Amino acid sequence: MTTTTATVSSNRDRIAWIKLTSVNLPLKTAVSDAKVLTGRQSALKDVALLFAEIETTEGQSGLGFTYTLRTGGPAQFAHATEIAPGLLGEDPNDISRLWGNMVWAGASVGRSGLATQAIAAIDTALWDLKAKRAGLSLAKLLGAHRDRVRCYNTSGGYLQASVEEILEKSTQSLERGIGGIKMKVGHPDRARDLARVAAVRKHIGDQVPLMVDVNQQWDRTTALRMGMAMEQFNLEWLEEPLDAYDVEGHAALSAQLVTPVGTGEMLTSAAEVAAYIKRGAIDLVMHDAPRVGGITPFLKVAAMAEDAGLMMAPHFVMEIHLQLAAAYPHATWVEHFEWLEPAFNERIEIRDGYMIVPDRPGLGFSLSERLAEWTMAQTEIGKRA
Repeated sequence: MTTTTATVSSNRDRIAWIKLTSVNLPLKTAVSDAKVLTGRQSALKDVALLFAEIETTEGQSGLGFTYTLRTGGPAQFAHATEIAPGLLGEDPNDISRLWGNMVWAGASVGRSGLATQAIAAIDTALWDLKAKRAGLSLAKLLGAHRDRVRCYNTSGGYLQASVEEILEKSTQSLERGIGGIKMKVGHPDRARDLARVAAVRKHIGDQVPLMVDVNQQWDRTTALRMGMAMEQFNLEWLEEPLDAYDVEGHAALSAQLVTPVGTGEMLTSAAEVAAYIKRGAIDLVMHDAPRVGGITPFLKVAAMAEDAGLMMAPHFVMEIHLQLAAAYPHATWVEHFEWLEPAFNERIEIRDGYMIVPDRPGLGFSLSERLAEWTMAQTEIGKRA
């Protein structure tokens, strides 16, 4: 029996080659949210991306990526470069075990934040590989509940834009088939916030879902007063009204508002998001696969959110989150950003308020040759089969 097991093990496909690419993808227009107006951050001009490509001894391949905004791109690349060699010779099917190996390889710098965000690129590539090997989209591999997911646009609603620009972009989004509109608030002038939301609600009508995102810039008193003032707009949700780590504040606020309250995008581990779910502090979970460490920890949070009956609206990277949202049993939304489209050859189909889940194997994306224009660093580990 021992001999047979060893023989089977030696014949398994193994990870042979890993390519890591650090990219700075410029935005067409710099954008500002409330963190910029309060002086805590600078305007966002580009997105730093870390791509991981994996090949096995049998020629199977997987593609994954992670990202960061404003700072951290070179650090993610450096950390991934240090831990990736430990995957060579490993069975790519053992994704959970390999995630643990990577976390412990870099445990001295922690098991959340930048360390796990770097791991996310590799973890996602392993899931992409596994789905491709099965000939299934990732949603189908995980067990899809739907073949399309409701979507809303955010990129047209930033605070540097005038009301007129937001109205125009809202019209363009709805005409394209996007199902909802999200806009940024958190301006130091609260009356200005209310006027902008009122203008957008009037423009799109009462039937179109409207979301509002504060980007953590209100204190508890302001959040309650503004949340109550915005009840008249019948918002789909109020997002990040408070500091991302204020679990108790979110719990108190969600208990007092009719409008659903959500947060999660700035949390950088499954445990941090889990604290909100365990406390019953939010109405919808908005975690981000790259930020919590990849698809592996994202699914752990999703299982907890499912048990709690929460709606889920994962943040950003629709290229990953569309597949994950399609495999979630409760109500879901996916956030539309066109920012990353230049990185990929494929486009997501949008129709009648929904993103259509690609039926291509894996995530369903391949890298554009244009990435060479924005590549900052690159390394190859191991040898291609």
